[in-house]
Amino acid sequence: MSDPSPDEWRTYDEFAAGIDTYRLPNADLTGQELTVTLDDGAKLELRFLDGERLTLNGVEDPYDAVAVRPDVFFVNLPLTSVEGEARTIVYSTTTHRAMTIRSVIGDEDIEGTPRVSQTFHAGTTDGGEPTGDVPGPSRDLIGKRNVYRYSPNHLYEHVYLSSERYCWQCVEGVQRGHGDVDMSTVWKFADGLYLFCFREFRIAVASVWLHDLGYDLRTTGVFLGITGDGRSEHSRAGGHIYPLGSISYPDVQPV
Repeated sequence: MSDPSPDEWRTYDEFAAGIDTYRLPNADLTGQELTVTLDDGAKLELRFLDGERLTLNGVEDPYDAVAVRPDVFFVNLPLTSVEGEARTIVYSTTTHRAMTIRSVIGDEDIEGTPRVSQTFHAGTTDGGEPTGDVPGPSRDLIGKRNVYRYSPNHLYEHVYLSSERYCWQCVEGVQRGHGDVDMSTVWKFADGLYLFCFREFRIAVASVWLHDLGYDLRTTGVFLGITGDGRSEHSRAGGHIYPLGSISYPDVQPV
């Protein structure tokens, strides 16, 4: 297969198809209840009705959950009660630490600004006293270079340039030959466990990933974006991480 030209830039739904092939299996949280108190004082009250539906502060929506570690859960709400929005919650049942990410598709394209925005909050869960460090922004990935295998047809390379930007290229898949530098955010949740989020410029898409660089070199993620025919769409993702190496900047550190 020949490499696509820049004029053949793939849409979100084209590259996302099958990108969940190597995702960890879903966890069924039926019957569980969880209250997350955020650092701005807001509370998120979750009641898991079955393996696919929950209520968030009394409003019913779908969810999917993954146990990325025995005590750490990645819960995503591809909201149907609100158009073009998703909420992702990561929490630990042992440290009672949590963090949330809200992804929202903007009303229109603005030059030089990603169409999908994201906001971040640390939090705590009920059921016990929080222990360990509060989740927050991290520079630990700067200089690292990893390859991510999401399916037999999805292989991507990431280079983490700064606390605000990363570089990617598609090594195998429908985007083969394409790459870019996009906006990114990294938070540390626990030892070896990093939230990585990106927001693209060229197409309206953003993603939330939880990279486990210390337990089993797996990553679990979700996308929110606009398809080629103009619809908002949620996609699950996940796969294996293959570290290639890292560099340390000798003098001035990047932003």
